Amino acid sequence: MDSTHVLILLLVGALVTYVSGDKLASKVALLFSLASFGLSIYLLTLFQSGQNIDFFSGWISNPNISFSLKADGLSLTMLLLTTALTPLIILSGFENSFKNAKALYGLVLFMSFAMAGTFLAADGLLYYIFWELALIPIYFIALLWGNGDVEDRKKAVVKFFIYTLGGSLFMLTGFIYLYWQAGSFLLEDLYQLRLSCAQQFWIFLAFFLAYAIKIPIIPFHTWQAKVYQKAPTIGTMLLSGIMLKMGLYSVIRWQLPIAPLGAKSYQFLFIGLSIAGVIYGSIVALRQKDLKKLLAYSSLAHVGLIAAGAYTLTLDGLRGAVLQMISHGFVVVGLFFAAEIIHRRYETRQIADMGGIRSQSPKFTSMFLLLVLASVALPSTFNFVGEFTVLYSLFQVNLGFAILGGTTIILGAYYMLKMFQQVMLGETNTKTFHDITFNEALVLAIIIGVLFFFGLYSKPITDLITPSLKNILVHINR
Repeated sequence: MDSTHVLILLLVGALVTYVSGDKLASKVALLFSLASFGLSIYLLTLFQSGQNIDFFSGWISNPNISFSLKADGLSLTMLLLTTALTPLIILSGFENSFKNAKALYGLVLFMSFAMAGTFLAADGLLYYIFWELALIPIYFIALLWGNGDVEDRKKAVVKFFIYTLGGSLFMLTGFIYLYWQAGSFLLEDLYQLRLSCAQQFWIFLAFFLAYAIKIPIIPFHTWQAKVYQKAPTIGTMLLSGIMLKMGLYSVIRWQLPIAPLGAKSYQFLFIGLSIAGVIYGSIVALRQKDLKKLLAYSSLAHVGLIAAGAYTLTLDGLRGAVLQMISHGFVVVGLFFAAEIIHRRYETRQIADMGGIRSQSPKFTSMFLLLVLASVALPSTFNFVGEFTVLYSLFQVNLGFAILGGTTIILGAYYMLKMFQQVMLGETNTKTFHDITFNEALVLAIIIGVLFFFGLYSKPITDLITPSLKNILVHINR
């Protein structure tokens, strides 16, 4: 048993879902996604027992390209995030009626396949192929099943596609240059390269353009809020919960170990850009009247802090960034799903048109409050563990960075609690807010359970990722 089996299962699941027909598509997709999550857990147990679950096979001889998958603690953590969130995202759509549902759910599983491949790939060109494959399904999901005016949706999605593809071409150029130097695309061979400071800077910059767009980092963020708003909630959850983590993961796995001198020479610049996203995202979120856009800018602020932690080049920074990636994935999926639940009842995303939900659905109100508290990093929640660790790493680099980064907690608490008051409290909306269904409550309960369990006991994840991060730090500090 090796890591290829998860990819095969997801790919087969996408095909079977498509041929199963619209009526069965959601249930078949859920079944395959749950099976892939179970298989990921089994691979984790094999890995922890000392078995090798990596995969290597020659693919193309000229140029030298291998089908190589590396399953260490870091990649397994990201694989588990992908396969854990995918069934929750699929289950969240059970209350919606989608046209051509077989295509939608097939694309969701195919996207999960591509993202899992990105996290596991240990050959640069194979990694690039998976990276680009993940863009195709989300393009069609947002375009065909999105919200609002068709022309506005097309503009937002095309802009996102061009931005992402353009940044990826710079990364591909970097990989081609690295292949010319190493004679291989294999991750370990690229790690062993001894490039000059100038060479590392250009490689770092080529990768940065691709990752900064995907994360996104200011000033490459302009596609994000519009796409999050226009995409169907399933698409928004895939984008925010998993896809943007591809960029953050790649910074740690590919960019920093291959071009550490580029990171060290301009460390303050890249940390500064990341923290600028924290402040900008928080301030703009304060002014939002659309609930999905508010959550989109809130996500921008949080991922900016994660990127800042990674660029500290410290063990605490890398560890805090990974912990925050996982926690942010669950929080943001939960919040966007809560926004979708409200939209199903009130048929609006305008905050001013909401209100009075607490008196009609105390259970949903309580769950929504717990998600809000997790988002603002209340102690005992998973976000607190990650944010505290990242802020501590920023303090090790520069006190000013830690202070500025900490504004995400203050501003985040203000705009999230203000939003909660406007949405949940106040006068009752003229429309009736029906109590949440069993499926809706189940998704929210699982997410909240994960956030509080790992908020109180994050040791299993910390122990899993730390050896991999220490190994990456060896290459960063060479």
